[in-house]
Amino acid sequence: MAEESYDLEEEEDERSKPFNRAYFARMMSYLKPYRSRVVVAGLMMFVATVVNLAEPLFIREAVDRGIVPGDLRILSYVLVALVALRVVAWGASRAQIRAMNYTGQKILYDLRQSLFDHIQRLSFGFYDGRPAGKIMSRITNDVNAMGELINAGMINLVSQGLSLAGVVVLMLVLDPGMALITFATVPFLFMVLTTMRGRLEGAWLRNRKAMANINAHLNEMIQGIQVIQSFSRHNENTARFDKISDQQRKSYMRAVRIEIFFWPLTELVAAVGMCAVVWYGALEVIRGRLTIGLLMAFLSYLNKFWGPVSTFSRVYSQLLSAMASAERVFEVLDTRPQVVDTPDAAELPPIAGEVVFDDVSFEYVAGEPVLRGVGFRVEPGQTVAIVGPTGAGKTTIINLLARFYDPSRGRVLIDGRDLRTVTLRSLRSQLGLVLQDTFIFSGTIAENIRYGRIAAIQAELEAAARSARADGFIAKTPKGYETETQERGSALSTGQRQLLAFARAILADPRILILDEATSSIDSETERLIQEALKVLLAGRTAFVIAHRLSTIQNADQILVIDGGRVIEKGTHDQLLEQRGLYWRLYQKQFRRQRPEALDLEADVDTA
Repeated sequence: MAEESYDLEEEEDERSKPFNRAYFARMMSYLKPYRSRVVVAGLMMFVATVVNLAEPLFIREAVDRGIVPGDLRILSYVLVALVALRVVAWGASRAQIRAMNYTGQKILYDLRQSLFDHIQRLSFGFYDGRPAGKIMSRITNDVNAMGELINAGMINLVSQGLSLAGVVVLMLVLDPGMALITFATVPFLFMVLTTMRGRLEGAWLRNRKAMANINAHLNEMIQGIQVIQSFSRHNENTARFDKISDQQRKSYMRAVRIEIFFWPLTELVAAVGMCAVVWYGALEVIRGRLTIGLLMAFLSYLNKFWGPVSTFSRVYSQLLSAMASAERVFEVLDTRPQVVDTPDAAELPPIAGEVVFDDVSFEYVAGEPVLRGVGFRVEPGQTVAIVGPTGAGKTTIINLLARFYDPSRGRVLIDGRDLRTVTLRSLRSQLGLVLQDTFIFSGTIAENIRYGRIAAIQAELEAAARSARADGFIAKTPKGYETETQERGSALSTGQRQLLAFARAILADPRILILDEATSSIDSETERLIQEALKVLLAGRTAFVIAHRLSTIQNADQILVIDGGRVIEKGTHDQLLEQRGLYWRLYQKQFRRQRPEALDLEADVDTA
């Protein structure tokens, strides 16, 4: 958890990046499918802006030609026109908001879908060393930041830019003197915005970091609640959380103090400018060079002038933040899977199940070999057990067989075909995999079993559950096969989740079955039932079994003993005992201190 917190902070440190034209153009390309709606929104925006700019002119007419001379007829006409203009502006704004919200949500949808689809296709190497929180942040926070810029940010920029251009022109036309006084305050406002906004954003950045630390600590506490309670660490844990929470409170109050100084300061600069304009305009009215209506219209434009200036500053900050998000999102989208179908990859026909590792070496990290020249042959229908210490390379062999990775050297063949020459889908559709830490999806028990073969009918599903000896506990659940498993199968025990994983694999009816420490979390009685089911399940199938308990592997057709990334011994249980090598020494050590059915080979290999 501490590492995850660090990653969150590191990511927060890069919440803004310099403007990148290529990233910006690529972001804007997501608007192309919705050009017609963007054009409609643009037209409606133009109509609403024109109406908004015209209103002060009508106010001038109402004052100078209606109120001052006392002409109620003119005043009535002008007021009716103002109401009509406001109705038009309302309709245009409604159409614009509708079009842009639709477009914005479609862009977010497209971005999320493309990113989600791409992430699913990336090889396992992409996930090595990347915390799940970071990957999730790409799909949620970063996509949202990009979508907000493409939709709201750019619309605000165009709308306010159009409005500002119109306001500047009209102010110069109405009275150049007051316009120049207004423009003279802009450098001061710009200085305040650029100076104080950086400090303000830095303060809120520190607050986000503090919140990330709170979330990380809460996540750690919830996941480790059993350890916390068993060691009575409540007080210490509370004190630690109090410190983290207090840091967040202090960072929040610091940001608030800067904010309550920043925004009133910008308003003060604007107010000084307005006072100067009012003073100058009042003198002009007194001298008869300016009408009251024109002064009121100019002051209305003055209010409209400050809004876009502040908006530009906010959009610029939003743009830089979106640049950082775009870099992270496009980095993922530009990552190519390491394991892919070659252009001439063929469909793998129904396999018999012969597996050959031909001088296979593999490295997760360059220069750090995990497998070194591994070679063995498995005949169709054989059950092969793989034993060895932690880090010996057992799971790596399985990963290469399922082609989650490609060998650094050598070949992996099934029925004489190099796995790199066949399509991934046709290969994996004939493999079944049951892991030690099996993953159960949220949904019903039936949906989780049927994950192995979506089209399976209820009778097939129930038969698979019986074969896996899962039908007993399923019958005791409130709704049977329609019982909700909840997130990660939290409604089920560890053993029950393993039984469902077996049922899922049985239903898929694979030609090659892989059991990666799949019975390590099951009690002895449940394991006995599974051993009975496996005798039927493994018949006629090639099976690879990684297990610690001797009872799981002693009847295997072939046992591979892996150490240091090499196959140092292979044979049947009896043959390996006759060789009086490492396997025999492990057997002797374990046999002297515990029953054979409870042997843990990995633990003893580590100490051998």
